[in-house]
Amino acid sequence: MSVINELIPPRPAPAVLERPLTAAKVVGMGVLVLWAILAMGLLSMVIEGWDPAKFERYGPRYLNGLWTTISLVGISIVLGAILSLPIAFARMSKNRVLNAIAYAYVYVFRSTPLLAQLFLIYYGLGSFRPQLESVGLWWFFREAWYCGLFSLTINTAAYQAEILRGAIQSVPRGQHEGAAALGISKRITFLKVILPQALIVALRPYGNEIILMIKGSAVVAIVTVFDLMGETRYAFSRTFDYQTYLWAAIFYLSMVEALRHLWAFLERRLTRHLTR
Repeated sequence: MSVINELIPPRPAPAVLERPLTAAKVVGMGVLVLWAILAMGLLSMVIEGWDPAKFERYGPRYLNGLWTTISLVGISIVLGAILSLPIAFARMSKNRVLNAIAYAYVYVFRSTPLLAQLFLIYYGLGSFRPQLESVGLWWFFREAWYCGLFSLTINTAAYQAEILRGAIQSVPRGQHEGAAALGISKRITFLKVILPQALIVALRPYGNEIILMIKGSAVVAIVTVFDLMGETRYAFSRTFDYQTYLWAAIFYLSMVEALRHLWAFLERRLTRHLTR
């Protein structure tokens, strides 16, 4: 048994290092001050320019547009997730034909603007009305809402396929080998071992994709869909008040912030076993 004969004398706390004021700090503080002044200016203009008559007239239209935006994005995200599954597996397939088709799909829809894809679907497919009527699809492609939903779905499917593929391939190969050594079938290994780990890796990219879809969905207003931006354009065409767009920005910001906090909660909840 050891015996302590001498205690270490107490020592003072280490001195706090004074960090010098650098040019980068000065510029950063200046930018923050400018942003604060701009925010206060916008807030004062909103308060001074508040018109209850406009709020009563266009407020319900904004809420209808908000619901249209949420429904468009929500349905397209779900359908895109379903469509991304076979695309992701085709990208990982050893079959060169399937791999090439999936690669071409992902490459095209990730490399072209969403607006161009929407125009090609809404205006381009309208040139094939007789052919679409013959197969009974004209009822779908003649409606701007359905065209917007279709364009958002096939666009996000390409991104979600790459997110899922990257997440699955990020799981170490040892997980597969360990499950095989225990005699677990490949199907059970994928569903019970690989996929849960991959979804945790893909959780944050999925959140970013949903945020991008919320902001990107504003393009459907150009093809006469009265989503949040469509209702904003309508209100501006009647009032010529720039604050209509300011309120739209506030709505979009609120949606993104709500989703960001929800996703942060889900991430903390699903990864609580990984924290120490």
